[in-house]
Amino acid sequence: MTTDTQGFKTVATFVDRNQADICAAYLGDNGIPAGVFTADSSFPSLGYAKPIEVKVNESDYDAAINILAAADNAE
Repeated sequence: MTTDTQGFKTVATFVDRNQADICAAYLGDNGIPAGVFTADSSFPSLGYAKPIEVKVNESDYDAAINILAAADNAE
């Protein structure tokens, strides 16, 4: 993953905003602040679908990846 200009790193991408919000909340519940970043369209019927990204501070990246991996393994 690359770091963007604000020092954030993407830990997950989604096509559903609700799933992205749940992921960010899960990270927050585990002590890692996370944000949801998206480029929404005014014309969703045109099939415009950019990925919705969940990002964390660069310093929290490894911990966030480990938390999400542990959650995947628990399922």
